This record gives sequence, structure tokens and C-alpha cells, in this order.
Amino acid sequence: MINQISPIHIIGGGLAGSEAAWQITRAKLPVVLHEMRPERGTDAHNTDGLAELVCSNSFRSDDSTANAVGVLHEEMRRCGSLILAAGDAHKVPAGGALAVDRDGFSRAVTEALEQEPLVTIERGEVVGIPPKDWDSVIIATGPLTSPRLSKAILDLTGEDALAFFDAIAPIIYRDSINFDKAWFQSRYDKTSDGGDGKDYVNLPLDNAQYLAFIDALITGKKTDFKEWEENTPYFEGCLPIEVMAARGPETLRYGPMKPVGLTNPHNPTVKDHAIVQLRQDNALGTLFNMVGFQTKLTYGEQTRIFRTIPGLENARFARLGGLHRNTFINSPRLLDEYLRLRSAPRLRFAGQITGVEGYVESAAIGLLAGRFAAAERKGQKMKAPPITTGLGALLGHITGGADADTFQPMNVNFGLFPPPPIPEGKRKIKGRERKLAYATRALNDLERWLSGMLHTQGAAE
Repeated sequence: MINQISPIHIIGGGLAGSEAAWQITRAKLPVVLHEMRPERGTDAHNTDGLAELVCSNSFRSDDSTANAVGVLHEEMRRCGSLILAAGDAHKVPAGGALAVDRDGFSRAVTEALEQEPLVTIERGEVVGIPPKDWDSVIIATGPLTSPRLSKAILDLTGEDALAFFDAIAPIIYRDSINFDKAWFQSRYDKTSDGGDGKDYVNLPLDNAQYLAFIDALITGKKTDFKEWEENTPYFEGCLPIEVMAARGPETLRYGPMKPVGLTNPHNPTVKDHAIVQLRQDNALGTLFNMVGFQTKLTYGEQTRIFRTIPGLENARFARLGGLHRNTFINSPRLLDEYLRLRSAPRLRFAGQITGVEGYVESAAIGLLAGRFAAAERKGQKMKAPPITTGLGALLGHITGGADADTFQPMNVNFGLFPPPPIPEGKRKIKGRERKLAYATRALNDLERWLSGMLHTQGAAE
């Protein structure tokens, strides 16, 4: 009977594609996994193994009580993740983090899929949008998608988010901003749809603070490009802030830090020399993006320099800025809640190409894509995981929670989750207690989601 079922095709044998394949075979459905290596290599991979880790060997924190990525680890374990099983089997000492022996990890994933009878691995490049008789496809080609497939995706979607350096601005937790110095106001009090003329957080600098800030940007330590990134051009409309600063001391005052159209309610009689603006970055209003602050400063320098901005002295960063070659689509605009391309729903996307950042996040979206594709093939209706879980928060962010106009890759963090309920008798919770509340709710809600799926599948069968 199984041999008569059309296979689900997966393009890309990285973490997301491998996880998607595994999840589909758990539903007893056939998969063809297409991996272009070794027929066509990349500038970053060294082997032809599946799920090769090309950068760090760390999956970051494994603390499922106080860290969002640790919560995501535990959720994936409970979902039968191949990637987490291989990671656990090949972990190396790393304190509270889950770090792995990269060769043993890749070998374990490769062997598991090679030995699975429902998986066919086809080596060779898929050079364009797959033929229509591939009626269910998951594209999980990652940040190093081949040029020909990148062009095909670009032509299909009409989006221009491919083939440039991915210049990312830092994102700050709203509750770490000092509003004794900051204030909400849109420039000239302009309103947007649903706005109230107070859409931005504003942070003022006087002349001395501004000049010191410019000097710190120019002299601060920058990250080095990898050899294979060096010839990828900047996108002129998204230059690193330190590149703009180096063009002249007034450049930023006439760019992202211009002070016009704003009045500081804390000091209304004084004209601020420059103003940094933060823009809401998610629907929940828990995260704010530093407008125009894409950067290639090292993480340590970003934290040091950006905390000199008045109002950000104690800023906590949900994501620091970065600059690297990347390939990703504008998922909030292009994908539905099941990761299907709205204009061509036989195509799903998974992994880093959807705009998630990190090994675990990529595998998590692969896990969901695989489960969605399997349920659809079986004619079942599958609910998305609750937004209170790590899986649901990531999915919700890339399929509608993020602002499509400013969408950039994102790691999982508690800022993507709805705030946890405040216990009766308390005005607020913070610190470790707040993180534990996020984590406890996430894992409890995941269990209810998994139980509901099992009930639905049992009834269908």
C-alpha cells in the first residue's frame, strides 16, 4: 500500500530537511530527500554528510527551565526529533549548553536516514522549481541555496530578499528600556494604520554623546568575513551603521539618527542633537528593533557601545546585529500558517530559508514542515502548535507575527512568546521566576497539543 503513495519530496539535506524527512517517515509515508552534495559542493561544507554543521558545534543552552532555546530542545525531544536525538547521543562537555561532536552527529543523522526504508536519498542539484507532479515539496536549502534555485525562488515569489549580505539590526526587550529618558512618539506625530502617533521609542543624544558614539562605532572591533563571503556585495539600502558613520560625522544625523519632528517630553525646551529610534518588531509589542542599526560590530562591542545610548544603559538584547551572506524569503508575506507558499501551496519552506536563525530553530521548522506535509498527505487537519510554545512562537513569528517590511532572521527567545500570566496577589514577575513561568507553560501546552494530535490521528485511523 505504501508503495502506491506518492512520496513527499524534500530539497536540502541539512538539519531542517533531515528532520522533516524523519518526521514524515514516523507517519509511515515515503520521502525522497534531494541533496546536491557531493555532485555540487558549497563554499562552506566540507563533507557530503547530511546535517553537516558548517559553523559552531553548539546548539546553545539546554536549560529547559530558564532559556527559550532550551525549552525548544525539550519540545523537540518530546516530538521525537532526530536532530535532538543525534545531538544528545554525540554531546561533548559544554557547561549548560548542548554542544556536539560534529562528525559523529552528522554521521548519526545520515545513517538513520540511509537505513530508513521509507527514505530515498537522491544526490544531485534541483536547479529550479520542481515539476508539478511533485505535488508535495519541502524546500529546505538553507542560507547557501544554490544560485539557480535561488533565482527560481526569486522569480516565483517576486521578493528581493535573496543574494545580499544579511545586515541585521539588534532587537531589544521593551521591558529593559529606561523610559525615564526614552519616550514614545512618531516623527511629526504621523500615524500608521492602527497607530496613535506614538509608534517609535525615541532615545536622545546631546552633541558630546553623539560624537563619542560616532567615534565608538568607527573604532569598535568588527567581525571578519569568511573567505566565501568576501565578494558578496552590501545592499546599499541596508548599510552597516559603522559604514555610514565612516562617511562623515554628520551622516547619521541626516539618516537614521535625525532629530527632526520629535519633542523630548523629559526636556521639551532643549533641541536634541541626535535621536535613535526603536520600532516595534513583533505583534505582542515585547520586542523593539533599532532602526537603521544593522552592524558588523562584534557582539561584545555592540553590547558595550549601544548601552552608552541614553535609555539603553541596562538594555537586554533578544538579538544582536550581524552581517553575513544569507538566503531567506519574506515568510510573513509569502507563507501561510502551515509553511505553504500562498501562491503555490504544493511548496512548503523549512529551515533557515524561512527566516529563522540557528541550528535548532532550523530543525524545529523542519519538524513542523514534515508533520504538516504528512498530515496533509493523509487528509488530516493538523492544528499549529500553540504560540505559547517554542515551536508555536517561532512558527507564529515567521508566518505573521513579524513585520513583513522589516523582516530579518531571528533566534527563538521569550520575546516571541505571549507574556506569562501573573500569579494572583502579585503585580509582576521577573527574572528567573518569569523565565520559569514561560518554560512551564510552554511544555504543558506542548503536551496538550501532542495529546490532541494523537486523539485526532486515532479517530482518523
